[in-house]
Amino acid sequence: MMEAVAVVVRGLVKRFGSRSVLEGVDLAVAPGETVALVGPSGGGKSTLVRCINGLTSFDAGEIRVGPHMLRPQDSRCEGATVRRVRRLFGMIFQDFQLFPHLTALGNVIEAPVHVLGLSRREACDRAMKLLGRVGLADRADAYPRELSGGQKQRVAIARALAMQPRGLLCDEITSALDPELKREVLGVLEDLKHDGLSLVVVTHEIGFARRSADRVIVLDAGRVIEEGPPEQVLNNPRMPRTRKFLSQVLA
Repeated sequence: MMEAVAVVVRGLVKRFGSRSVLEGVDLAVAPGETVALVGPSGGGKSTLVRCINGLTSFDAGEIRVGPHMLRPQDSRCEGATVRRVRRLFGMIFQDFQLFPHLTALGNVIEAPVHVLGLSRREACDRAMKLLGRVGLADRADAYPRELSGGQKQRVAIARALAMQPRGLLCDEITSALDPELKREVLGVLEDLKHDGLSLVVVTHEIGFARRSADRVIVLDAGRVIEEGPPEQVLNNPRMPRTRKFLSQVLA
């Protein structure tokens, strides 16, 4: 595994028209750290990780991913800096975003062949190891329509890992899955944590945050309202808004 990298976000502001989604967010993720982003729906969690990955532009502030800096004028979802950031941090989405016309193996080898320039044989060797890593070596020839939701999400994780990133941004990747399938996917993330990848996980799975996160950050109305180790934030939150959110999620 390649060395993990840090992420530092300072004063991040994002507006959609007259609506502010992120209001001066500061965030730091140490190399190899697992951070769980939790909070009420609409609080800005998904927008934050999309800004870090260069998928969404922002209006003020700056984002440093390893040695690469994104500023508002650099964050238009294109350009060399954004491409370098995406090489360092892979993104996994709630809706899988697999190519329906490609098998599981085809989905995993697509970027290594066309972006990294690997030979098909090299890419297939790497992909089969990764599909084995996520428990799907026997489903390499299956198309997305033939896979369960949990299997699709594990293929998506293998696809992200095929680019050999230093970290992963995970945006509610279990929210569309039933409890058993959620455990499959979260188990893979917990395994990756032990490999030293930096992980930023947007989640409502409080059990995962409690068990696997090094730090929990609570976003509400576009602001970080609380952060700290899981035992402090989840067991003894300081802020009334955090207590209210947890009481609703854990009810």
